[in-house]
Amino acid sequence: MAKRKIDGVLLLDKPFGISSNNALQKARWLLSAEKAGHTGVLDPFATGLLPLCFGEATKFAQRMLDADKGYRATVRLGQVSSTLDGEGEIADSGVAPADLAAIEAVLTRFRGEIDQVPPMHSALKFEGRALYEYARQGVEIERAVRRVTIHALDVLSYDAGGGVLVLDVRCSKGTYIRTLADDIGRALGCGAYLAGLVRTRTAGFSLDDAIGLDAFGQLELPQREALLLPAETLVIDLPELRCDEADTHRMLHGMSARRPDVAPGTFRLYGTQQSTDNARFLGLGEVGADGVLRSKRLLSTA
Repeated sequence: MAKRKIDGVLLLDKPFGISSNNALQKARWLLSAEKAGHTGVLDPFATGLLPLCFGEATKFAQRMLDADKGYRATVRLGQVSSTLDGEGEIADSGVAPADLAAIEAVLTRFRGEIDQVPPMHSALKFEGRALYEYARQGVEIERAVRRVTIHALDVLSYDAGGGVLVLDVRCSKGTYIRTLADDIGRALGCGAYLAGLVRTRTAGFSLDDAIGLDAFGQLELPQREALLLPAETLVIDLPELRCDEADTHRMLHGMSARRPDVAPGTFRLYGTQQSTDNARFLGLGEVGADGVLRSKRLLSTA
C-alpha cells in the first residue's frame, strides 16, 4: 500500500522485547503513514505508554521528550545486575529488609532534586559511540553527574520474602529508573536492580488510554485511524489564542500581528476557516513583551 499523508497521535502500549523504533515502524506500516516519530525511548525490556506522532504532529514531539514521566518500577532487593536491570548478570548482594519501615526511611532521600550518574548501559554518546558499546567491551567511561527531580516516589507493594518492591515513580526528563533502583539498593545496604518497568504516564497522557500493538494490528484501517488524536493534543497544556481572519492570514504567510491585549507567552493558535466561523488549529505562536504575535511552529497549509 502506498504511503499516505496522515496526521495525529497514537497512544501505544509498547510490548516487551522490542525497541521503541521497531514499535514505531510497525505502527507506521499499519497506518501506511509517510512520516512518523516517537516521543521518548523505552528500552526493549520496558513496556507501557509510548505516544507516537504522525505527519504534522511530529512538529510537537519535542515537548513530549521534555515532559515529566511516570513509571511503575519493580525493584528486586538483595541482588544486583551488571546492567542495573534484568538483562544483565544477576548476583546475590545482601538481605532485603524485613519490614517496609526501613525502606520508607530510605526513600525520603530520593524525593525532590537528586543527583544521578547515567548508567554505562545507556544510549548516551561518548566520542560518537553509545556508552553501552563501551560497556559490552568492558570499558568504563567517566560520566558527569546530572540533576533530576523525583516528583513522587511511593510504595505500591512489598514482598519481603522475595525482596520485590514495586514503586510508583513520577520524575523529570532524563531520569534513569535503573540508576534509581541501584541507588536505593546501595542506600539500603542490600543491593538492588530494576526487574521490571512500565511507563504509566507522560505529560497529560495515561497508559489507561493506550492500545497494544497486537490489538492495533487486528483493527481495520479506518478503525486504526479513528484512534489517532489530533496534533494539538500534544500542546493542550498551553493557553489558547484565537486569531481573526486578518491575523490568521498574517500568521499563515509568515508575518507578525499586533496583539497588545495579550500577555507575553506561548500559545496554541486558532484561526478562521475561509468562508466559515469555525476555528482551526494553526500551531504555536508567541507574544513578546512588545505585544507582537509571531509564529513559532505552524502546521503545513498544504
